[in-house]
Amino acid sequence: MIVDLPDTTVSKIARSLVSVREEGGAVALGRVLTLVIVTTHGLQEEAIEAANDASREHPMRVIVLITSAEGDAKLDAQIRVGGDAGASEVVVLRAHGAAAANQEGLITGLLLPDAPVVAWWPDYPPEVPSSSDVGRMAQRRITDASTKPFAKDRLSQLGRTYAPGDTDLAWTRLTHWREQLAAVLDQPPYEPVTAAEVIGAGSSPSTGLLAAWLRLKLEVPVAWRYADPDEWDHGIQSVRLVRPSGDILLERSNDIDATLTQPGQPSHDIVLPRRTLRECLAEELRRLDPDLLYGRVITDGWALIGPPEHLGRDAQPDVRPEA
Repeated sequence: MIVDLPDTTVSKIARSLVSVREEGGAVALGRVLTLVIVTTHGLQEEAIEAANDASREHPMRVIVLITSAEGDAKLDAQIRVGGDAGASEVVVLRAHGAAAANQEGLITGLLLPDAPVVAWWPDYPPEVPSSSDVGRMAQRRITDASTKPFAKDRLSQLGRTYAPGDTDLAWTRLTHWREQLAAVLDQPPYEPVTAAEVIGAGSSPSTGLLAAWLRLKLEVPVAWRYADPDEWDHGIQSVRLVRPSGDILLERSNDIDATLTQPGQPSHDIVLPRRTLRECLAEELRRLDPDLLYGRVITDGWALIGPPEHLGRDAQPDVRPEA
């Protein structure tokens, strides 16, 4: 069910939500959190689709805020429930002119009572998420360094402004890589790693975060290199761990498959697909406490690694990166 509310107010939207639930027989008692998505025109449907998919694991209310400083003061809304909203209820707010100035005021009256709030900026996050209108009311704040604005110092900015509760989907995309590497090191011969190398596209912030994580956890030199974009143009390509008995190499051959090579063992083919937006969002919603490891990686680990080296011609930073 979709209900359009043109030129409305927050109080009218709240009353309409109650009416829609009563008419449709839906209840809000099972909602475990409120997800606030602050995005731009054109990206909201992709974000809503990911939230709807994730809501099957985390029933929630989704509030999508799209603002524009241009035009007369006006607030348009749309309510989606039932099959159009997965296991969630979605409220899309389009605020124009002076009505867009107070984001906190637009959101507060629609929050679920006594439920945690998660803020997500699919693109163009505030300079300091924890100090923004929406960020101040949220327990968790999700950004994505792989989306606009594309900047080479994006991760450094995240480290400078980090506050407990912040996280980034460039970090979440690394979960399977970190799991595979940790599993390899849990097997014989249990030798110490003396050095590591991470290679990936120059447009992939996940490559830098993986290098920072290895540097922090292994306490060894980590070489971070940009792949030649003629050969590899997005995401992480390979990780090499150097040990006395020989190198461990985990290398992707395509978007789905990777090969694990270890000394004295046959090569193993591993399924290592790129994570979808829905998978990353669902993982972030499983925990509402601060991700302390991410905090250490984006601050301490990032400060320990040097700038990347280029293996080929300069990478283009305006390509949407992926892990």
